[in-house]
Amino acid sequence: MSVTEVIRPKAKTELRHVRMLINGAWVDSLSGMTLTVENPAKRRLIATIPRGDAADVEGAVEAAARAFAAWSKVAPRERGRLLLRVADKMEAEAEEIARMIVLETGNALRTQARGEARLAADIFRYFGGLAGELKGETIPLGEHVLSYTRREPLGVVGAIIPWNAPVLLGALKIAPALCAGNTLVLKAAEDAPLAVLMMAAICQEFLPAGALSVLTGLGEECGGPLARHPLVRKLSFTGSTEVGKIIMRAAADRIVPVSLELGGKSPSIVYPDADEDWVVDGVIAGMRFTRQSQSCTAGSRLFLHADIFDSFLEKLRTKTEALKLGDPLDEATDIGSIINDKQFTKVCGYVEEGLERKEARLVFGGLPPREGPLSEGYFAIPTVFADTSNDWRLAREEIFGPVLVAIPWQDEADAIRMANDSHYGLAAYVWTHDIGSGLRTAHAIESGWVQVNQGLGQVPGHSYGGYKQSGIGREFSLEGMLDSFTQRKNVTVNLNTPPRR
Repeated sequence: MSVTEVIRPKAKTELRHVRMLINGAWVDSLSGMTLTVENPAKRRLIATIPRGDAADVEGAVEAAARAFAAWSKVAPRERGRLLLRVADKMEAEAEEIARMIVLETGNALRTQARGEARLAADIFRYFGGLAGELKGETIPLGEHVLSYTRREPLGVVGAIIPWNAPVLLGALKIAPALCAGNTLVLKAAEDAPLAVLMMAAICQEFLPAGALSVLTGLGEECGGPLARHPLVRKLSFTGSTEVGKIIMRAAADRIVPVSLELGGKSPSIVYPDADEDWVVDGVIAGMRFTRQSQSCTAGSRLFLHADIFDSFLEKLRTKTEALKLGDPLDEATDIGSIINDKQFTKVCGYVEEGLERKEARLVFGGLPPREGPLSEGYFAIPTVFADTSNDWRLAREEIFGPVLVAIPWQDEADAIRMANDSHYGLAAYVWTHDIGSGLRTAHAIESGWVQVNQGLGQVPGHSYGGYKQSGIGREFSLEGMLDSFTQRKNVTVNLNTPPRR
């Protein structure tokens, strides 16, 4: 089945009905129940999907367990070649996939969705090229002993992804897990499953039945049974810290290894020598305003040196307000919509709290309009509050929306202390012309990823993951694949075996 056939409606007036992939077949849920998918920029339904539950999980996991025996024996380089073919097809279909990402997530086509689709293809190409690196070492225990290690797959991997960058995050589970010889059952986010299913259709053109299954359903009904299934030998989860704790408890019951990429409240520290336009641009990029800040790496705590506090915020206002918020399919649009009503209401609630706080000053932004084109979707306005405290809720909780808190500092040690005063530790940003200060601060910050003088996104090969409650394990990289999706076996052979008589 082609990518287009997977998402094609029966008639122009009907919603698309998109089935899930289990054991090489496109199927509905065994219960027959469905969920709807909404276009958040229009608040209109665009598709129905199966509402998978424990019975569907059972079928997918059992198929993956059967497929593992053969798939794990496929030569690693051959598995890599299949992933490279997936990458080529993903690249050819990138525009169609990107437009589907726009429709279901509200992310802007030009600034976000197109790049996500292309990066997902690059992820398959990167891991496809790494298949030959699934190798062990020899241990020098003496001339009479041959001792070596093997990298072996774990078995069936259960993976759960969120809605903010669904195709990229799906590729980051599928490509390394399959490259390493595992089979995978992926639970897509119910708010954004369509482009992931398009990616699954491409994968299925080249993979044996059962190597990859993609389920759709609610977290408690579908994700929960997947996390608890006795045949799942590895759990890989991307999402909120709260749900990550639930996944970790499920893994603990069966002593199953787990990888968690969780939330963040990332600090961005600007030194007094960096009150410049390029830094403002970097802070905007690091805050992920063009992703509606629906990113766990968003630099949502901005620590500005007191000497440049007001002047920097004025530059930030000018540049951010120049970004166009609107129809995500419009090539001129910079910022799209929030994913759904629940998240939109949550973000607005944080803004309302900031407006009511006496100690906080609204620099720009505020609540979204109730009339006009933007009121037709879940559009949140980029908002910045100035405050002197790192201790109030907007400065401590992950909002997952375009709300930034700016806090002044004078002493470097104090800025670092505030940056580290969080149970999160995923990303951070440092801005200064003094490379010594930049590196000293980068080394002192308790985050898994610190950028100095840039606010870019991840790239293939980047060892990405968090400290503290931002997660366990690494993704995007060779070491991430080896650590997350293989287990090491040591084989020791006595070469001085007595001759047979």
